[in-house]
Amino acid sequence: MAQNQFSLFKQKFFSSFFITQALGALNDNIFKSALLIFIAFRAGDELGLNSDLLNNIAAGLFIIPFFLFSATAGQIAEKYEKSALIRKIKVLEIVIMALAVLGFFLNNIWFLLGILFLMGFQSSLFGPIKYSILPQHLSDKELLGGNGLVEMGTFLSIIIGTVIGGVLIGFDELGVRILSVLLLVVSACGYLASRRIPETPSAQPYLKINWNPITETWRTFQYARANRVVFLSILGISWFWFYGAVFLTQIPNFTKVSLNGNENVATMILATFSVGIGVGSALCEFLSGRKVELGLVPFGAIGMTWFALDIYFANPTSSYIGELGPSAFLSQDGAVRTLLNCAFVGIFGGFYIVPLYALVQERCDKSHLSRVIAGNNILNAFFMVIAAALAAVCLGNGMTIPQFFMLTAILNAVVAIYIFSLIPEFLMRFLIWILINTIYRVKKTGLENVPEEGACVVVCNHVSYVDALIIGGTVRRPIRFVMYHKIFKVPVLSFIFRTAKAIPIAGHKEDPELLNEAMYSIAEALDQGEVVCIFPEGKLTSDGDMNEFKSGIERIIEKTPVPVVPMALQGLWHSLFSRKKVNKFIDRLKRLRTKVTLVVAEPISPDEANREHLYTVVKELRDDKP
Repeated sequence: MAQNQFSLFKQKFFSSFFITQALGALNDNIFKSALLIFIAFRAGDELGLNSDLLNNIAAGLFIIPFFLFSATAGQIAEKYEKSALIRKIKVLEIVIMALAVLGFFLNNIWFLLGILFLMGFQSSLFGPIKYSILPQHLSDKELLGGNGLVEMGTFLSIIIGTVIGGVLIGFDELGVRILSVLLLVVSACGYLASRRIPETPSAQPYLKINWNPITETWRTFQYARANRVVFLSILGISWFWFYGAVFLTQIPNFTKVSLNGNENVATMILATFSVGIGVGSALCEFLSGRKVELGLVPFGAIGMTWFALDIYFANPTSSYIGELGPSAFLSQDGAVRTLLNCAFVGIFGGFYIVPLYALVQERCDKSHLSRVIAGNNILNAFFMVIAAALAAVCLGNGMTIPQFFMLTAILNAVVAIYIFSLIPEFLMRFLIWILINTIYRVKKTGLENVPEEGACVVVCNHVSYVDALIIGGTVRRPIRFVMYHKIFKVPVLSFIFRTAKAIPIAGHKEDPELLNEAMYSIAEALDQGEVVCIFPEGKLTSDGDMNEFKSGIERIIEKTPVPVVPMALQGLWHSLFSRKKVNKFIDRLKRLRTKVTLVVAEPISPDEANREHLYTVVKELRDDKP
């Protein structure tokens, strides 16, 4: 297993796959950028054609293949061995690039537009493989970091390719020659890298391919809808591509009419936006503790809205003609603010998109993942078409680009609230993530002792009102917490506990009916292979020391014999949410950013898991004085 996301490059699979997909994205964007500049500056003058019309045709020709071929491509990716498929797709890329070179030398715009359609076809074939192959080679702990690096590589390739293509096509015949050589060399290097990708067994070798894209697309969406979290995550991903399409498409004109910047300033801002997404994607693993942290998704959505709104407030006017170069632009009031806003929109976009992709990969049935990814690609394309249509309507009716950015930011907030209301787990994880990254500084030891799969009971000392949040936000697997019913009802926290399917419990004398319901729910959860956490003391410590363990843990293990994982929380007695009494204001402030350690021991077999033994183990793990 990789120590961190960058150590993934030591793996033969990941380094080869990363280079393959990054070079593919680079080549796509070198060609597309060169073609769009060719259309804008040569097609109109030399061929007497309308450049705006041709740009719209070009955008349509690249995106149509995703609607036509994605469903079939998803089935092919499911049925056949993936490394061989990738090599064949890269050979197709070499052929397409050779035809592109011919098109540039023939100076034939219609031929080049046909090549753009073929590039869209090739991208639609590669798309389902790109994300479905990762879970077959990476562990769950590596999945988030792997996705982050793939997104980083993709967006950096987009901006590098855009710059290179635009610059080279501007150098007339010499530029075309260099461009032609580069297209062929990059595609050949991509093929060579693909040859190092290890064999990846097919997910469904006996799958019968349905060649009808309409019925297969419908079938794919019906399957995805069966898993509500996966389907809504796909909608969230597609919204990101709507949002990204708005910015990537409008930034050039925004630079000209709102910032008075020339094409070099536009390239600088596009680079800032794309690099921001790359940085945000790469930071996801660091911020999430190497697990799929859904709490980053609301965090990302908040940043995407906030900084997009500030782009409008920093640049409300649109009446310039694009005169300033980068140096002159940066000397203007508000220029740095605008550049930072674009960077942070990208960074928070990375926080938003990477966990969603990783969540789909983690929770989708692996035998259907390629087809679900194909359906996601179709939906992405559809949302990008909607973005273009909305831009045409709004901007065509007098709305300025800054105002359109503001509208997009508001729509982003509305969509985020809607999705998070449908899946409270996102908001719950966000609240937990904020808690353990602001009020506390949490150190983890021995998390690998929690089994990757299968039922187990976790036992821990009970120090504060937020013990469950710290444990749940730190351990990779979802945990069903058993907690005293009065803590379960604490305002705000109760939302988190209900969403996490915590099990409220009471003493036999206090509420025997609730106790019996809790014991039944615990047994049912363990029978289903879940992790259940119980605080055997039965109440919070009032003096910082541990109370004796109650017999409830023995009843649970007797009914459902499963391994018991002891763990202990250190340092929480001195924190904000414990029962420790503090009188001085300065002492209250010291309780913020408390250092907390979660220590996990090896599992104990159910035969040895009596309350006295468990108490001794947890007390030794705690190893700190109140």
